[in-house]
Amino acid sequence: MTLTQPAFSAADHAFMARALRLAERGAWTTKPNPMVGCVLVRGDEVVGEGWHRRAGDAHAEVHALRAAGDRARGATAYVTLEPCAHTGRTGPCAEALVEAGVSRVVAAMRDPFPEVSGKGFERLRAAGIAVESGLMETQARELNRGFLSRVERGRPWVRVKLATSLDGRTALANGESKWISGEASRRDVQQWRARSSAILTGAGTVLADDPQLTVRLDEGSTGDVPDFVAPLRVVLDPGLATVARGRVREGDAPTLYVHAPDAKPPRGLSAQVASVPVKAGRFDLDAVLRLLAERHQINEVQVESGATLAGALLAAQRVDEVLLYVAPVLLGAQARPLFSGLDVNTMAERLQLSLVETRQLGGDTRLLLRPAAVAAG
Repeated sequence: MTLTQPAFSAADHAFMARALRLAERGAWTTKPNPMVGCVLVRGDEVVGEGWHRRAGDAHAEVHALRAAGDRARGATAYVTLEPCAHTGRTGPCAEALVEAGVSRVVAAMRDPFPEVSGKGFERLRAAGIAVESGLMETQARELNRGFLSRVERGRPWVRVKLATSLDGRTALANGESKWISGEASRRDVQQWRARSSAILTGAGTVLADDPQLTVRLDEGSTGDVPDFVAPLRVVLDPGLATVARGRVREGDAPTLYVHAPDAKPPRGLSAQVASVPVKAGRFDLDAVLRLLAERHQINEVQVESGATLAGALLAAQRVDEVLLYVAPVLLGAQARPLFSGLDVNTMAERLQLSLVETRQLGGDTRLLLRPAAVAAG
């Protein structure tokens, strides 16, 4: 039996596009929850709208219903994700829509979270509300790619951030890399950090560069970001060689050291620790990503590391996108590469990336790239 896709009008598309824009306002604050927007419409008039602002706060539907008041009765609710039907830190949104008397719910997509999946739609239909789903689903999935990755694949969405010269180098042979990219690019990185649930690096980067790995939105333009949830800083350090030093524990952001099972964390360490199996002298990267998803509810992890860790993730096909800042400079053949450890011997074995977006930032060019399999989707 073939299911017929609902016929959505131009107005339906316009109102859902508005709901998606509202949802995106929560990009820096809703984690680990998904971003959700809701628009309530009677006739051609928007009577209420809202978005999920922070985990534990009211959901998008509730904000929209509060804004609409009695005008919600008989309205159509455009929501970017299936309304929840369970009680967590907040009440079920499907029930709130039923009680408000809406007549139709148009959702961009079903929520794959097991406690919700399909149950919200069932509750609405049981109350006699017309339910349609699938409007602008591709855009909705793109918006919540981190949440969906965690729920559907059991691991975070992995983004590798790199700054490179025109000849594909990230640092001089001696490790010096400040600064390849310009000030505008460095400000832009802070925005990407702010939307990330975690920032991941290796012990070698901590020892060589002593990064703080915090979000610093006071370096110039803060854009539309009034608030953010500080991402977890994660250091892959099999022998815990970095715990006695480094700025990675400074500030208010939490820090997690991932170590080998035989390493013993020192007493009084002011950071979280977790052990992960090591295979052939290297971390089991799948186990690392499962740990972040299951124990820490990480939706998006931004990798800011050297070529070894970046290359290992890419070779393992665990990179979902590459955030690449290309500066108009040349560093020469002796400088360090973007990725190491990639065993490519023929053109048939080359790793194909698809260009998602290009943006000019001062003198630099920012490329957002995805491996061909991820981009195809």
